[in-house]
Amino acid sequence: MRAIPLTVTVLAAALALTACDDGGSSGSSKPKAGSACAIGSVSVEVGSASVAPAAGDSGEVPVSITNQSAPCTLDHFPSVTLGQEGRTAKLAVQQGAQAQKLKLAKGDSAGFTVAYVRGKDGDAKALNATSMSITLPGGGASQSFPWKYGPVAGKGGRSDVDASVSAFQQAGD
Repeated sequence: MRAIPLTVTVLAAALALTACDDGGSSGSSKPKAGSACAIGSVSVEVGSASVAPAAGDSGEVPVSITNQSAPCTLDHFPSVTLGQEGRTAKLAVQQGAQAQKLKLAKGDSAGFTVAYVRGKDGDAKALNATSMSITLPGGGASQSFPWKYGPVAGKGGRSDVDASVSAFQQAGD
């Protein structure tokens, strides 16, 4: 009658060994580290702008992003839309800018800049923006901020403005 205790012991040992997981990819249900940064998991702040004081002058609006959650990745460019009542303009990427993939651990920061040319008050081509909406790459949600830097010069059609977005840059070291 020793066969039963020996069989139970071998079976228990086999189950104990199979319960050990080496963290390999087969059957792992852990969430992927470094998924796209999402608006709800980061804080977004619009900094003090270098305001364009008169029509034709250039200005810059810095935007910083700080990860508040699990590690995430910024891969590509932010999407920025300026709006006024009944009219919006999605900003182009700055000429020559190259996207880089940035991984942000909890507490890490990155930023980008919105560059613009101030438009003339009352110009039909200018966008008298009142809001700036930011969407991060890979994320569907956006966050809006007041635009208080004056009208943005128009370049052509009603949705083509003289403003652009830079690539993300790692903040700090």
